[in-house]
Amino acid sequence: MKRLVDALQPGARVFVSTLSTESALLQDELHADPERARGVTFMGVQFPGIDRADYLAVHPEARLDAFFMSPSVRAGLTQGRANLLSLDYLGIARHLRDETPVDVAIAQLTLPDAEGWCSPGLACDFMPLVWSRALRRVAHLNPRLLRTRGSFRVHVSELDFAVKADTPLINFAEPGCGEVETRIGAHVAALVHDGDTLQFGIGSVPLALSASLTAHRQLRVHAGMVPAALRTLWEAGALDRDARITTGVVLGDHDFQDFAARLEPLWLTDVSHTHNVNAIGTIPRFVAVNTAVEVDLFGQVNSERANGLIQAGAGGLPAFAQGALASPGGRLLICLGSTARKGSVSRIVPALGAQALCTLPRYLADAVVTEHGVAELRGLSLDARAQALIGIAAPEHRNTLAQAWDDIRRHA
Repeated sequence: MKRLVDALQPGARVFVSTLSTESALLQDELHADPERARGVTFMGVQFPGIDRADYLAVHPEARLDAFFMSPSVRAGLTQGRANLLSLDYLGIARHLRDETPVDVAIAQLTLPDAEGWCSPGLACDFMPLVWSRALRRVAHLNPRLLRTRGSFRVHVSELDFAVKADTPLINFAEPGCGEVETRIGAHVAALVHDGDTLQFGIGSVPLALSASLTAHRQLRVHAGMVPAALRTLWEAGALDRDARITTGVVLGDHDFQDFAARLEPLWLTDVSHTHNVNAIGTIPRFVAVNTAVEVDLFGQVNSERANGLIQAGAGGLPAFAQGALASPGGRLLICLGSTARKGSVSRIVPALGAQALCTLPRYLADAVVTEHGVAELRGLSLDARAQALIGIAAPEHRNTLAQAWDDIRRHA
């Protein structure tokens, strides 16, 4: 009986499905026969806190090419078995397009329809960029995977082989939102107008934002990933029912996945389309809503590194930032709680330090939102920008920030 791992050979480079279409069957087979991972380099755009597969743990001679940091990747870097590529989503797309084709692509797909076509289900972000160039194409055909509409589909005739198996799908439960996120959501909602096109990701801020947008109308969505906040907006009547909802990934619990698969306007496509800066720039009033680890008084954004450790990667933020600022009437909204560590640390900081990474430079700054308000930075002078940011910091940290800025200005 054929197995997915039968496609693996020492020295092979293997691209795997991730996020909503991460294959439980592949994980089960690898743990049952770990020797199949010996000398194999796995590659996939695994998102920290969502993807569960740990390919490095399967075999001591397995390797991983990663695009986001995680505890497994951090350990693999120490052991010399992992590579971390410092790329944003468009950079990853270029890398996958231009590098030597992978030896094997393993996709989780729906069962074929009457004409032999399989859908990629709930994730269409990176696999399409690899699939057509892969030397071998293998599929886990899962009856549980929900068929969606989009730009990528696979005919059974393209497959070198496939394994049909009924296995569980990832069930992602989003965190709840507290008072801080609720206040941030309300501030952001005041900046959003009827008819705007929204981009937002996962987490408590989009959840809070969707609750604050239920009275809006004719909103549209163009995003790299859609969470359960989409359902809140749809059921409240806030979305334009005739507009396409464009995304690369549907992420949420099984109930939301079922809802999304039945949503006629939903259209899944790859990152070369969802994150195309020029295309986003042609969408009027495109509002990009993203989170950050910290923002400094110059307007620089760190969304990747905290406490001296890389936590994630740049992801789609740079593309959506540039696209939003190119859009007629577009906005770039960076959202974050004003403090960390139970209020002892300000997330509005004087300047990004040695323990930070600059994900967005200061010249892309537009608006920063905390629970204390909105700092409108576009068009402000150096000093006015700093004062606006100090004004949305936690009150107990404002004097320290003001003193630090005075010192910075004396030595500017």
